[in-house]
Amino acid sequence: MHGTPAGPTPPPPLPTDQLRFAMPPMHDSVEDERRHRKERLAGALRIFGRMGFEDGVSGHITARDPEYSDCFWVNPFGMPFSHVTVGDLVLANSEGQVIEGRYHVNQAAFTVHSQVHAARPDVVAVAHCHSVHGRALAALGELLDPITQESCAFYEDHALYDAYSGVAVDAAEGRRIAAALGSHKALVLRNHGLLTVGDSVDAAAWWFLSMERSCQVQLTARAAGWPVLIDHRMAVATREQLGGDLVAWINYQPMWQNIARSEPDLLS
Repeated sequence: MHGTPAGPTPPPPLPTDQLRFAMPPMHDSVEDERRHRKERLAGALRIFGRMGFEDGVSGHITARDPEYSDCFWVNPFGMPFSHVTVGDLVLANSEGQVIEGRYHVNQAAFTVHSQVHAARPDVVAVAHCHSVHGRALAALGELLDPITQESCAFYEDHALYDAYSGVAVDAAEGRRIAAALGSHKALVLRNHGLLTVGDSVDAAAWWFLSMERSCQVQLTARAAGWPVLIDHRMAVATREQLGGDLVAWINYQPMWQNIARSEPDLLS
């Protein structure tokens, strides 16, 4: 019995250094880094708008300025997320006073963000919105369970702020929230919603998106039956693989590319 004749020899594989793989950019100047952060901030706000995270005038993403480390870029008060451009963003100091821009800042929200930034100098961006599934989990006063690969990224790396005192309008409340967050990447604010942080706008935005989806999965699974928990050892191992800000940055890039290409006016 004769074997099948061999076909043509395929071309050799390309060297891996010739293949494209996006990594966080390095910046030659403060101005370049500032522009980059503002572009990613405007893009993240538009993505959050697409996802339905906007609720009236509630919800913010802040990005630390690379030169003035106690000042933060933030979305304008009352402007729809889907309309925000780079030129609309507002720079406010740690007291919430506008030092660059044409719009007001939501003082209640900024009180929380500024205190988180102050407590976490490693954090570039903070995201907080009143998303539906995040609020639903927050109303239960619970944390995410390790029931999926995605939720394991938050295993033992998120916390519960187990209090509700109305709209946060003073620095003391912001400091309590920052203390509850501690060194974690995310916080469930009881009866309120979710808050995430990252060493880039991309990472903070991805953690919020992923956390909101994980809340949805947990609530859906629980409504359908009894979710099976991933054991501690495997949950930790999965977090070590998927729970870093670089992985979050990489995961976020398809969303950034989509919004930047489909809505290039955000860069204006």
